[in-house]
Amino acid sequence: MEGLITSYGLMGTMWEQVRAPLIVPFMKIMVTMCLAMSIMLFVERVYMGLVIVVVKLMRYKLDKRYKWEAIKEDLETGNSVFPMVLVQIPMYNEKEVYQLSIGAACGLSWPSDRVIIQVLDDSTDPIIKDLVELECKRWAGKGINIKYEIRDNRNGYKAGALKQGMKHSYVKQCEFVAIFDADFQPDPDFLWRTIPFLAHNPELALVQARWKFVNSDECLMTRMQEMSLDYHFTVEQEAGSATHAFFGFNGTAGVWRISALNEAGGWKDRTTVEDMDLAVRVSLKGWKFVYVGDLKVKNELPSTFKAYRYQQHRWSCGPANLFKKMIIEIARNKKVTLWKKFYVIYSFFFVRKIVAHLVTFIFYCVVLPATVLVPEVQVPKWGAIYIPSIVSLLNAVGTPRSFHLLVFWILFENVMSLHRTKGTFIGLFEAGTRVNEWVVTKKLGEAMKVKPGSKATKKPPIQIGESVYMLEIFVGIYLFLCGCYDFSFGKNHYYIYLFLQSMAFFIAGFGYIGVFAPNS
Repeated sequence: MEGLITSYGLMGTMWEQVRAPLIVPFMKIMVTMCLAMSIMLFVERVYMGLVIVVVKLMRYKLDKRYKWEAIKEDLETGNSVFPMVLVQIPMYNEKEVYQLSIGAACGLSWPSDRVIIQVLDDSTDPIIKDLVELECKRWAGKGINIKYEIRDNRNGYKAGALKQGMKHSYVKQCEFVAIFDADFQPDPDFLWRTIPFLAHNPELALVQARWKFVNSDECLMTRMQEMSLDYHFTVEQEAGSATHAFFGFNGTAGVWRISALNEAGGWKDRTTVEDMDLAVRVSLKGWKFVYVGDLKVKNELPSTFKAYRYQQHRWSCGPANLFKKMIIEIARNKKVTLWKKFYVIYSFFFVRKIVAHLVTFIFYCVVLPATVLVPEVQVPKWGAIYIPSIVSLLNAVGTPRSFHLLVFWILFENVMSLHRTKGTFIGLFEAGTRVNEWVVTKKLGEAMKVKPGSKATKKPPIQIGESVYMLEIFVGIYLFLCGCYDFSFGKNHYYIYLFLQSMAFFIAGFGYIGVFAPNS
């Protein structure tokens, strides 16, 4: 017992010896850096909010930026007045949703002799491959001009499939290409509402539609995703379209001018965000984009935590890696204005794709909790409370129906910031093999819908390594211990937040979030 007391005493003495000369200065530097990043993010969010206010107040004038006029059949030339459109559907082992996506694409209202449906099937499961091919033949039998294309390999993943798809001879007759991921279901009038923008405005390269989530009410996790993505579409995409005619292509639910795509070098697989890569390169050629927020395409959110983690890794690692590879190219570009280059480098990439992830995790899940152990380091209230509160409230604008879930969204976003931060560092430093990791987001389609008379899917037993996520648990333990210390000795009452946040990490760590799908 005496030895234990002596050990604790020595540890306490060592802590006091290193705290003043090392820990305190380091913590002050970290707090200053985090506060600076918080201000960057705050200014960016307020700026975009003001842009949206202006957009809403001046809606009529902004709508006149581009000519839109319905394309009508000519009595003399017939359907030849309609541009030839290619519709690409890349897919990989999409057993649950392939029928929905192919059916929706084949149901697009456009002259049948002026559209080609191209199914790019990279499936490795021979059974699924046969099912997809059979579905294509079924639609071909109905008179639909549909092509079923496969490759011998999966080189380049989605980018490789799209690039290979553009090489077929029949594509040369097409002027525009619409792209839909396998879980997307466009309404029949999609082409009627998008193609006129490109047909009547030769400076436009891309028309991007908004996503509409068919399973947003499936569980709390999908509601949280809806809040984040609604903000992305309602604010970020709208602001980019209104101010700079530039935003990141969302990889699906958009229509490209093929000549613009080819001018920029086509699809590249150097990162896991081939869509953003293409958008930046096309924009640097001087082309403009338009976002059509009132045109929505139905799709599915990942509803299992495992699938969402993989998706968020790709969505954070890819942009950081692309930023590293393109920053010099953007800075040296001569075809766009200095202001647009600043916007792309600073706002689009640095603040939204890097700072936003880093400050969320490092500040609110590492540095702020650590300050309870070092009372000499104080975080001003405006940095600890006011700025994050305003940023969170601004985010809720995109999904008013979920405003009452704002606290849950904050806790959930902080949990996911762990993986986004890790992905960001992997992308920036190209560390390890996960920098180019591409895991297709698993879709459940109808699989999780309980049919009448059938039993609901039971939660499978917990298996270490599948349902338990140690990173989340370790962070949860750290936050819980900091909360206990603050409860006993602190004066800032951070323990309220720390206990809630640690609980969120524990819930995620033990896999009790999202739905439980067989073999997920």
